[in-house]
Amino acid sequence: MFKFVDFFAGVWWFHLALSRLWGQCVSVCEIDKKAMETYRLNFYEHNKELFDSWYFFEDITKLSWNEIPDHDVFCAWFPCQAFSIAWYRKWFEDDRWNLFFDVARIIEKKKPSVVFLENVKNLVSHDNWNTFKVIKETLAELWYYVHFKVLNSHQYWNVPQNRERIYIVWFRDKNAFNRFNFPSKIWLEVSFRDLLNEDVEEKYYYNNSHLYGKLVEWMKRYNTVYQWRRQYVRENKMWLCPTLTANMWTGWHNVPLIMDKKWIRKMTPRETFRMQGYPSNFKLPKLADSHLYKQAGNSVSVPVLERIGVSILEAINPTIKIAPTKLLHSLKLAEFSLVR
Repeated sequence: MFKFVDFFAGVWWFHLALSRLWGQCVSVCEIDKKAMETYRLNFYEHNKELFDSWYFFEDITKLSWNEIPDHDVFCAWFPCQAFSIAWYRKWFEDDRWNLFFDVARIIEKKKPSVVFLENVKNLVSHDNWNTFKVIKETLAELWYYVHFKVLNSHQYWNVPQNRERIYIVWFRDKNAFNRFNFPSKIWLEVSFRDLLNEDVEEKYYYNNSHLYGKLVEWMKRYNTVYQWRRQYVRENKMWLCPTLTANMWTGWHNVPLIMDKKWIRKMTPRETFRMQGYPSNFKLPKLADSHLYKQAGNSVSVPVLERIGVSILEAINPTIKIAPTKLLHSLKLAEFSLVR
């Protein structure tokens, strides 16, 4: 068993992945109350006693390092908008970038064996590579050895989403660093159509929408996911869902659109969570669709985290071999259960 903390926790992605590998969460930090509502809904019934014993924090900028329990792995997804190609402000002008230094401040004092981060792929090249240079220099000053790689979800587990993200793994131990390798690619065995609901509420259909004419004109393929891009309809790769975004509810922008047996509709919040690798019994609270779409768009593909988690544990302890769980091998039917 190993202990981990889940910072910028969102709706449970790191926690769900690492708990399947015998990880025990000892602290959670998340400022978004709607996201924490989803987080609590899914974990509390599984282990009320453990849940009540956790250290919960909201704002990392107000958090002292000595308030955090000791842990082996520090997990974080710090807000990515400051580095995204969809945003245009320089990194040094965006307060969200400064959250990285709060992560570094805590790690400097707690000295976990491993730090496990995820962010948008543009983090590497952002601001002519200066942003990532600062990150690497900061890590070197903290005596960490760094692996990083851009992975696409659909190439590394059965997640039919075209989602490129950078994964960063820091090791304090040079030997563990040398033993670590990112997972190899696998064949995708699931299409987006395998994860769709059979019965969908009428509100998700566009039959009476003012966009109806444009959608009919552009959408011709049953095996393709489309997106409304403010002024036109974008056709994506066959059998794959396009990258889900946090703003995909605003004015229908970026919401994945499909054709089903009834007509043209957008994906439901439940379906977008499945496209991120969440199992069928993951619970969604009674929130506005806008909040649920945001949570799915902000999420990290859970099975990819699990596969990287396996590689991390095998690098730390080379005497063990871990087969990734069948967490989402059959996404539509799979259910999750927590080990810890």
